[in-house]
Amino acid sequence: MSNKTKNLAERLAALVGSFTERRVLVVGDLVADQFVFGEISRISREAPVMILRHERTETVPGGAANCAMNLASLGARAGLVGVVGDDAAGRALLEKLTSADVDCGGVVVAPELSTTTKRRVLAGHAHSPRQQVIRLDYENEPLPDAGIVEEIVRNVRERFDRTDAVIVSDYNYGVACKETLDALLALAANVPKPLLVDSRYRLSEFAGFTSATPNEDEVEHVAGKRLTNAGELEIEAVRLRQRLGYNAMLVTRGKHGMLLVERGAEPQHIEAVGSHDAVDVTGAGDTVIAAFALALASGSVYSDAARLANHAGGIVVLKRGTACVYPHELLASVLQEGE
Repeated sequence: MSNKTKNLAERLAALVGSFTERRVLVVGDLVADQFVFGEISRISREAPVMILRHERTETVPGGAANCAMNLASLGARAGLVGVVGDDAAGRALLEKLTSADVDCGGVVVAPELSTTTKRRVLAGHAHSPRQQVIRLDYENEPLPDAGIVEEIVRNVRERFDRTDAVIVSDYNYGVACKETLDALLALAANVPKPLLVDSRYRLSEFAGFTSATPNEDEVEHVAGKRLTNAGELEIEAVRLRQRLGYNAMLVTRGKHGMLLVERGAEPQHIEAVGSHDAVDVTGAGDTVIAAFALALASGSVYSDAARLANHAGGIVVLKRGTACVYPHELLASVLQEGE
């Protein structure tokens, strides 16, 4: 092992150890990820489809809520601003978040809305693993009530000064609207701190933030064309970072690792760690931005933060469902690479 590799492992391990001192606020769209497990009973007479004998249903925090769960599981003090409906899914979300010590005081409960729910049906024979066969999404239109938006903005303003970094987790359900983004940018202009964004469809609307963690498909979406190799991706990522005014942008590439483009530095291609055969990529982006933000909030340079996020992503894709990463797992991965 080279001294350079050893020093990197020591720096990353020290970052993980500092996470308990950090406060990070997540602003975004809360999603109830629901998993319905069933055993294949027989083929229906009504149509050529399986009949499943229901085994159990699990509801776990997804979207911005999963990002907050990962912050908490990594040891940070996580706060959350968003909205849920006054329904069973919303109550289940808040219960799971609260039990994980996520501060949900900024979550608006709106009786007129239904909690966004993504229901995955997983099927299998009696002694075989369950595999996802279909997903049903129950979605809301962007927030219809100006009063809800005003409450979200107020909650952001009340919590901004007590946080070391802010993550905007945008799934295009309305929380990350113009009013919310304007408030965040105005607050950060007076009290600078890392503002990071993970936006599924609207990255080009988040100019002026500190950094972002799009995946390769999202960069292609903004570019408006297919990128056929790493060189083309690098060119478009550099162009996008410059256009949006970010200090850095971390592009996730699945089994191909990550690409970091940073102001004043050469692009860095970071190889994936661990197995390249992902078990489940559900929510992996939430884990990546949580680790990336915590490292930056702890004073890390972008290259070290990216490498730590790469370890976190490599761990979580080996877990089934919407999952979290824990400090001991992150430390083990970092130190193993440093051996």
